[in-house]
Amino acid sequence: MKFAILKERRPNETRVAGSPETVKKFVALGIDVIVEKGAGTSASVSDAAFREAGAAIASDAKAALDGADVVLKIQRPMIEGEKTDELSNFSPGQILVCQMAALSEPEFVSALATSGVTGFALELMPRITRAQSMDILSSQSNLAGYKSVLDGAAEFGRAFPMMMTAAGTVPPARVLVMGVGVAGLQAIATARRLGAVVSATDVRPATKEQVESLGGSFVAVEDEEFAQAQTESGYAKEMSDAYKVKQAALIAETITKQDLVICTALIPGRPAPVLVSEDMVKTMKPGSVIVDLAVEAGGNCPLSLLGKVVSKHGVKIVGHANVPGRLADDASRLFARNILNYLTPMIGEETQSLKIDTDDEIVAGTLVTRDGEIVNANIPGAAAKSTEPAAAEVQPEAVGGEEA
Repeated sequence: MKFAILKERRPNETRVAGSPETVKKFVALGIDVIVEKGAGTSASVSDAAFREAGAAIASDAKAALDGADVVLKIQRPMIEGEKTDELSNFSPGQILVCQMAALSEPEFVSALATSGVTGFALELMPRITRAQSMDILSSQSNLAGYKSVLDGAAEFGRAFPMMMTAAGTVPPARVLVMGVGVAGLQAIATARRLGAVVSATDVRPATKEQVESLGGSFVAVEDEEFAQAQTESGYAKEMSDAYKVKQAALIAETITKQDLVICTALIPGRPAPVLVSEDMVKTMKPGSVIVDLAVEAGGNCPLSLLGKVVSKHGVKIVGHANVPGRLADDASRLFARNILNYLTPMIGEETQSLKIDTDDEIVAGTLVTRDGEIVNANIPGAAAKSTEPAAAEVQPEAVGGEEA
């Protein structure tokens, strides 16, 4: 069996879907690994390092794909009509494993099915204990939450911790984290380590204890609806309009006192919810900063711009693209380890082929296309009959996804 690791070609994508560590482990399982030349350069992984780990180096993507059974990527291949048609180099029967934004890219999913490629979307990983080590959203969001605080601090014109000097006292910065998923929790921890006074908000009741355990204060309208705001799978339900009005009033009051606001909330397959309106921005202190980790999905602040740091009403709004990719070395290693953990149980020791067991909820949850059809019931156009759609769930930790 042959695995191919391709170079990423999307703007701002610096990661690579393999590491010398995972290549060694795949080779030890009897798999031939071929890496496209220069695939790891932006993540500080040389071709020599991949070669030393046991991989062969291909001159280009077409050569890497030749004869490959499984193709590993960070983001979905581009299709006809985009910058370059990467999918045209694939062959029917090949297996693609990547983050493909399957819920929001119907044209790609349709093209993938038509190509005859079997596709697995890693962002659809079920949120179960057994899949934690395979969860790319968690591994990448953890880094994004950390980096968001550093990016905000870099734009903030004051110190973070309280400093007592002979010339006077410097007060600590005040940080509000909106959305307490993996990214939000790491942002809270990082801001606290830098000495800031941190508060956080989320509509899921269970997050209150998590925020307070990290030394932050919790901000939310804690009424009867709030007590029922979390699904059995741990996501937040979309709240009623009445609750949104009350919560928005509380946040509007809180946000006027903040120096840095970090936004992390996403809804799978839908535009990001607006958490910080322009009117709220107008009330913020001059020199304060907003970091919008949801900018790639439209943004939690309507004033944020993808890939830009803009100044509006005296507030800097940070909208960096692909925040995990700003820590490409670590992000690549964690992503590659997620893929290794995901694929290893599927590799047959005797047949040296990938066993696709759709009775396994991890396999079934991530399998998108097979035999020329869309087979995931959560995706429009699926061959399988889908159940009634569940209520929309807010997914604060899902950041660093598809590039615009």
